[in-house]
Amino acid sequence: IGMTREQEPEIYDAIRFGSVLENVVFDEATHKVDYDDVSITENTRVAYPLKFIPNARIPAKVEHHPKQIILLTCDAFGVLPPISKLTKDQVMYHFISGYTAKVAGTEEGVKEPEATFSACFGAPFLVWHPFVYAEMLAAKLDKYGASAYLVNTGWVGGPYGSGKRCSLKYTRQLIDAIHDGTLANLPDSEWEEMPVFGLLMPKNAIKDVPREILRPEDAWKQSGKSAEDFKKTAAMLAGLFQTNFKDFAAKCSPAVRDAGPRQQ
Repeated sequence: IGMTREQEPEIYDAIRFGSVLENVVFDEATHKVDYDDVSITENTRVAYPLKFIPNARIPAKVEHHPKQIILLTCDAFGVLPPISKLTKDQVMYHFISGYTAKVAGTEEGVKEPEATFSACFGAPFLVWHPFVYAEMLAAKLDKYGASAYLVNTGWVGGPYGSGKRCSLKYTRQLIDAIHDGTLANLPDSEWEEMPVFGLLMPKNAIKDVPREILRPEDAWKQSGKSAEDFKKTAAMLAGLFQTNFKDFAAKCSPAVRDAGPRQQ
């Protein structure tokens, strides 16, 4: 929504003949898309050939195992950091949880943000208990020495309706920081544990991403909200995580059970 060439030049220029758009309003004479029109939905989509993106790797494959693992979420409550470094047990916990959120416009009938959990980010397709798949993932991380991060593309400075969506420009820079070693090279002293959720978030700015964006409570306060409001929302989301995890806890190790949020 509201996309311009200045904000997203690569994606904007990739939307041309040969791409497929969904849920957008356009001028039938000129075929020009109105990116500000939300009369159908805010949840617009586009698919385009990879070659439409400059510097894309073609063919899109490598001959080695991943060096970094990224778990992706969209937190509509503005609680989770845009990026956090995960321990092995946290990787397993958040992989099993499979958290994201629905917002108005993504599904019919959704008027307010709703947390949704899908084990291993694909619950309908699982044959075994999610802990089995989480152990497989952890074993791969150990075998190949891969690091793992939780990337949140959701809201900062408040929940949906009062905060704002994390800029794709910032998300891209954080992904770049994962791949170019910027985050891996940060000493332990440059990471700080987030209260309640126990996630490690950077103490300072990363590339051009401001410090306050990376630290949810600071983002809330900068946008005029209180620390108390943030803590109440964080406690609410932590409770949703804990309730969801009750279905899996019995077959998980104590270390994985303890890797989730803790109420203060």
